[in-house]
Amino acid sequence: MTEVTIRTIAQRANVSHTTVSRALNDSPLVKEETKRKIRQLADELGYVPNLNAKGLVENRSFLIGIFFSELDTGTSPSFLVDVINRAKVALPAGYSLSLDSIESLSKSSGISRHQYDGAIVVSQSRHDDAFIEMLIKQGLPVVVLNREIDRQDVPNFATNDYLGTEKILEYAIRMGHQTFGFIQGATDFVSAADRQRAFEDVVRTHQVTVKPEWRKRGTYLPDSGYEAMRAILGASTVPTCIFAANDDMAVGAMRACQDLGYSIPGDISIIGYDDMSYAKYLIPRLTTVRKPTDSIVKDGVAALTQLLDDSAEKVTKKIIVPTLIVRDSVKDLRD
Repeated sequence: MTEVTIRTIAQRANVSHTTVSRALNDSPLVKEETKRKIRQLADELGYVPNLNAKGLVENRSFLIGIFFSELDTGTSPSFLVDVINRAKVALPAGYSLSLDSIESLSKSSGISRHQYDGAIVVSQSRHDDAFIEMLIKQGLPVVVLNREIDRQDVPNFATNDYLGTEKILEYAIRMGHQTFGFIQGATDFVSAADRQRAFEDVVRTHQVTVKPEWRKRGTYLPDSGYEAMRAILGASTVPTCIFAANDDMAVGAMRACQDLGYSIPGDISIIGYDDMSYAKYLIPRLTTVRKPTDSIVKDGVAALTQLLDDSAEKVTKKIIVPTLIVRDSVKDLRD
């Protein structure tokens, strides 16, 4: 099959290839009637733009870098896939994503301004601040997702993990729970610190019981939730409710309960955080906190698109309050 090019369309329309190029790029130098004729012809011929050539002309790569704090440990695989899939849907037509970790790039020579047209930084740690500063100094359009940052010159979209944790723990307390275990999140992650801070404040305010042997550190990955839960269930007494700081660890904890013969929520209740796509399909369905990943990614990509088009009127910061999702994994202990 013969490749359809701008010159092919120019020959059929009996105009110059320059006119075709301008028409397809909506140039004001071409009459609207001519634009319509050329676009119709391009559709009929099945013309597909050569993005490499277009990139050379416009000095663009049509590549967006999406950078996570780290990929090997800490970042939940479920969260990783969720963010990437939603970013792909929200990106402008013609753009592709390139995935990498801030940790690995910080150990290498970093990145070049000419590699990417823009960057989406999915930040978990304050250690990422130096990387964000480097991108900005290179003049790269940047948005930061997932963690609230201190600077005001970068579009920033995140969720209030403190309030989300407070909501779900207070729900469990309203359901009559007075003894809690805690599987903490990854070290150095801001989300883990915020969820832990809220946990400590709720425990203190409501004077519920948390024994030292009921506290275990996880990594946000399922296997760490499994090992932590086995350790908690090996104590002389067990709490009535376990808060796992993310859904992946909650899944591991639920499996540990099943392996050791504990019924959920009959013997022990479990609550998670994030409301990953699989949470409503677990047995029992997981009570958790919905982190609005979809909204965060959509807003972030929209802000980046404005930066790419030089149409951003102001820098936007949005910190969203998450939603409590009540399902079946918490037993009602009220009289």
